[in-house]
Amino acid sequence: MPASHLLLALSVVFLWGTNFVVIKWGLAELPPFLFACLRFALSAWPCLMFVRRPPVGWGVLATFGALHGTVFGLLFLAMRADITPGLASLVIQSQVFLTIALGMVIGRERPHPLQLAALALAAAGIAWIGARSDGGAITPTGLAIILAAALCWAGANQVARRAGRVDALGFMIWSSLFAALPLLALSLWLEGPARIAGALTHAGVGAWAAVGWQAFVNSLFGFGAWNWLLARHPASLVTPAALLVPVFGLGASSLLLGEPLPGWKIGAAALVVAGLALNLYAARRAANLATSATTSPS
Repeated sequence: MPASHLLLALSVVFLWGTNFVVIKWGLAELPPFLFACLRFALSAWPCLMFVRRPPVGWGVLATFGALHGTVFGLLFLAMRADITPGLASLVIQSQVFLTIALGMVIGRERPHPLQLAALALAAAGIAWIGARSDGGAITPTGLAIILAAALCWAGANQVARRAGRVDALGFMIWSSLFAALPLLALSLWLEGPARIAGALTHAGVGAWAAVGWQAFVNSLFGFGAWNWLLARHPASLVTPAALLVPVFGLGASSLLLGEPLPGWKIGAAALVVAGLALNLYAARRAANLATSATTSPS
């Protein structure tokens, strides 16, 4: 991979990791479901006029969008007061292992033994975090909400897998329409018209900058650049960079928000990241074995 492409991959995961700090800044002025709704609305509406709808059914777009929107609605809800940004960037990575679990239950997939070991490592890290949920960095409610968000993300991954190989950027843009509408309904129901009107009226430049960052930098540029790289390089060269998302998330939250990094938090992060790395290695090994089986002479 050329150095410029490697720098692009690192810049994307840096933006994705530090985005958790931006979310926290936005939540200082916007209620969580409204914030999430604005993110997806801004990702969808201006771009629908310029990007063709991918060749997938409306049901697929709607299901993925609803699940993906729920991910961020729940994530923002938890980050309002129940989990620090650094820990949120770490715990949400459990979506990787919940995706494997859903594949086992729904698709009757058989995971590689190394993937089960990876799952055990990550589960130990999440359990360690749960054991410290009375220490101020995370509440039991916050952990439950983030894990629910991760489960929704895993469900969205299953839907995206069934959609097949399509233009990922177009898929994100058109599905964002179906993410914004349920989030608007949740905001009206749980936050109320009066709170929505007050938040929109009094939101400052920082709040709108956070919304724009979510929509254009984190979503459209991030996913667009990531899929541009995946179209040009094997996934085994690109996806390892994603291991740095919680590293950047914890580091940015510590530097910019003063989030403490005690030994237990670093230890739990090491277990989760080790699980992610082992899962990535297992997937690469399984792909290599499948390639060897198909190319070997009969």
